[in-house]
Amino acid sequence: MQVDGVEMLAVTLGGAVGGMARLAVVDVVGRRLSTRFPWGTLAVNLSGAWLMGMLAGGGGLVAGPAWSLLAIGLLGGYTTVSSFSLQTLTLWQQGRESLAVGYVAVTLLAGLGALAMGAWLAGGLA
Repeated sequence: MQVDGVEMLAVTLGGAVGGMARLAVVDVVGRRLSTRFPWGTLAVNLSGAWLMGMLAGGGGLVAGPAWSLLAIGLLGGYTTVSSFSLQTLTLWQQGRESLAVGYVAVTLLAGLGALAMGAWLAGGLA
């Protein structure tokens, strides 16, 4: 797949807006609820997955530069769980349920492991 300048610009603009939206939502939710649990991040991840579902379930209404702007850029900048959720759903819909479950397990466990390794290498874990 070759990416043209219009799609690159769409992803860039969407990513900038998505990142700012994530910061705003995490801040507002964190202030209203509690910072003892990552409510803001949970709100971002769940709303991002829901929005990705809305885009993906639109029957192909969003494509080309609009998809790059909204799905890849905006939701990619807002949260990566939206892409993860879409890929898992796609595997499941393709009848590859075991692979979908494995993908979830590996992503979560490997993600936690990578986080711990990075923190350890940076001196953050004893």
